[in-house]
Amino acid sequence: MWVSFFGVVLIAWSALFAMAVTSPLAGVPSDLWSALCGGAIDAGLGTLFAMWLIMSAAMMMPTFVPTLRVFLDLGHAGAARPVEALALVLGYVAIWVAGSLLGTVAQRFLAGLNLVAADGSSLSLWLTAALLLGAGLYQFTSAKAACLAKCRMPLTYFLENWSPGLRRSLRMGLHLGAYCLGCCWALMALAFVGGTMNLIWMGAATLFMVLEKLPEIGKPLTLPAGVLLLASSGLVTVMALTS
Repeated sequence: MWVSFFGVVLIAWSALFAMAVTSPLAGVPSDLWSALCGGAIDAGLGTLFAMWLIMSAAMMMPTFVPTLRVFLDLGHAGAARPVEALALVLGYVAIWVAGSLLGTVAQRFLAGLNLVAADGSSLSLWLTAALLLGAGLYQFTSAKAACLAKCRMPLTYFLENWSPGLRRSLRMGLHLGAYCLGCCWALMALAFVGGTMNLIWMGAATLFMVLEKLPEIGKPLTLPAGVLLLASSGLVTVMALTS
């Protein structure tokens, strides 16, 4: 299970790295690869959607590791079967497939307004300020806190919602994916600040989201991150006013 799980993560990050250095992978048509590497603005929605799927898999699957580990520990105690763990992961992934679709539509919409470049990075200081402001404010909301509570305490969630069976495991995966999306969507939207093909941003964001979901480490990070994002938004606003 773990080999397969981390194999997908490794493949996703390898693809992102290859896209970032614009080196085609064997067997991938050069025109498709160019579209993926360039943010796929001039390509179809399907190509852009593929890029978002790869990015979501690389960034969000590592944040699910603590939850999956708890589920597998319950399986070792005889409460679940390996196939139910697979159903849990599929439910979680399904939510991020939907999240990737939202990201695709958002990028195409912003590109149509000439607010983001081909690589997904913001062309407008006002858009950058708004994204930073929204992400910063969301760090202080009850919705963020509620979603983080579920992500940080997966054992509590399982004890409250547990019942055997593939359908129930899939449903729990969907629920946990929704909580994860609710926790991370504003941070993921900052892709339009750093660029959807910016490896530095993706690596830093992934590390922060992984740490934020850890109870002992994450609690001291959430509010200071919000303050930092709000301060950054203020700085960018000043730059926009004086430019």
